[in-house]
Amino acid sequence: MNQKYVQTLYVIFLAFVGSVQGQEIQIFTITDFDLRGNVKFCLVSTDYGKEEYDFNKQGFLTKSVTRYNDMDYDVVYYKYSEGELSEKRSESYRNNAFDPSTSIAHFYQIDSTENIKIQERIFSYDKQFLDEYVYEYDQAGDIVSIRRTNNDGTDVTQVEHKKINGEYTVTYLLNEVPLKSIRTSTLKPKNKPPQKTVLTKEFLKGDANQASEEVFSIEGELMAQQDFKYNNQGEKFEPTARTTYVYDDNSMLISETTISGMKTIKKEYIYQYDRADNGNWIKQIVTPDNTYKTRKITYYVSEPKVKE
Repeated sequence: MNQKYVQTLYVIFLAFVGSVQGQEIQIFTITDFDLRGNVKFCLVSTDYGKEEYDFNKQGFLTKSVTRYNDMDYDVVYYKYSEGELSEKRSESYRNNAFDPSTSIAHFYQIDSTENIKIQERIFSYDKQFLDEYVYEYDQAGDIVSIRRTNNDGTDVTQVEHKKINGEYTVTYLLNEVPLKSIRTSTLKPKNKPPQKTVLTKEFLKGDANQASEEVFSIEGELMAQQDFKYNNQGEKFEPTARTTYVYDDNSMLISETTISGMKTIKKEYIYQYDRADNGNWIKQIVTPDNTYKTRKITYYVSEPKVKE
């Protein structure tokens, strides 16, 4: 969906600039970019520049390029081994010249002798060690700790998992101080299909700061999002902006409405599609701003079937 597409761009941006805050390792595929079929390459033109994405035949992202102009751009390369991420290189180019001071390389190693353990080592392009992360998982495959080590010492993010009365809560604690909690539950409204609700609370130095509650359809479409800000005097979360989303029969976002106080903003999305057998959009128009985004998509050529 469009909303998921925007979130993916933001995650990739964070990964590039090296803002590593104990996030889990992610592998991106064509579905994360609202793409279908055997996509090989996708060029996205936006108001701030261009995004380029290369995929292998398995649908994994192998390269992403963010072009701000003809002279300034960032490139991220992804390498895989047996379906797992083994290497990620983030390169920065300014004035059409490679900038080693802001370029970094990530190397991953998986230890599966007992429970899964993944080591991530991060180096600058002048071979200086920057960070090491060790991600440990339990027998169920849930992450339970993230240990970060660098020249400043070692920090440990503990990840607690609790299931109570149909609700699943994951809590992140940095050196035993809460960072974030995510509670997932399933709602069954009367005369309506089941819905999944995800409540995320974020903490600043252990104190409640902000939160958001997302409601998803059973198909995974984001239907609504309510944002909250913590009122320290009232010692409670108070609602701020609420956004609702509407999709067409093909699960494409066609409108979103945000209400914040007395202000209401509504956006509608119009699409143009490529050939019918893939059904990927190649132009997205947003009204009433009349902004647009275009995509040029290249596909792998299907190999002819061998007659028996």
